[in-house]
Amino acid sequence: MARPVIGIIGNHYLINDQYPTHAGGTMSSEAVAEVSRGLPIIIPADPRFVCVDDLLETCAGFLFTGARPNVHPEEYDEPETEAHGTFDRARDAISLQLIRACVDRGQPFLGVCRGFQEVNVAMGGSLFPEIRDLPGRMNHRMPPDGTIEEKFALRHPVTFTEGGPFHKLMGAREVMTNTLHGQGLNQAGARVVIDGHAPDGTPEAIYIADAPGFTLSVQWHPEYRAADDPVSRPLFAAFGEAAREWAAGKRPVRVSDVA
Repeated sequence: MARPVIGIIGNHYLINDQYPTHAGGTMSSEAVAEVSRGLPIIIPADPRFVCVDDLLETCAGFLFTGARPNVHPEEYDEPETEAHGTFDRARDAISLQLIRACVDRGQPFLGVCRGFQEVNVAMGGSLFPEIRDLPGRMNHRMPPDGTIEEKFALRHPVTFTEGGPFHKLMGAREVMTNTLHGQGLNQAGARVVIDGHAPDGTPEAIYIADAPGFTLSVQWHPEYRAADDPVSRPLFAAFGEAAREWAAGKRPVRVSDVA
């Protein structure tokens, strides 16, 4: 059987501050290919080039990746401030609509870092612009210096809800993760269930209640050495299995399909 096509949401960059480029991290493609056993395809997340309906028909599942630009606060009815950082409105236009469509259809997706935040915003939630400025919160940002290994090192535990999907998937209520984000969840969106927290209370794992498909999303970066990490491997493996089932036609039956 052919590998399921998994769309990896690409990000816009300027090479040498001049040449516009859509690209995706090698670690994400590696995790999809080696652990999810899918065919990774990088999507230029810009409505000038792609439309959501075509993506839904082309891909079996989607990986919403991390990125330097943040979701624009207008998407959750807040004014833009300097603390919100940089933005990618083209990605907002594709990702938020695509997430909502996947939730409705039962089509699998996995959200990572910015992708985790996109899922919450897509469902009507909001974000804090800078977690480390909140009372009692730790600095969740990537260390500014050091090697890749040092930047992606395990830095804090995440505790899951007893008996929740992450607990069942990981086989443990507490796991160690890296942390490389500045923003974080504020108000949870409709049907967004926070299933895991960092020690300072920052939400780290979510899913969509009553969704017919795979909707797990995490604030950390599980794509780093996913094949060797005991937390990342089951997450990407379960995502890949959901994508294979979708590609094989094992799709959820909704009320509207049989009415």
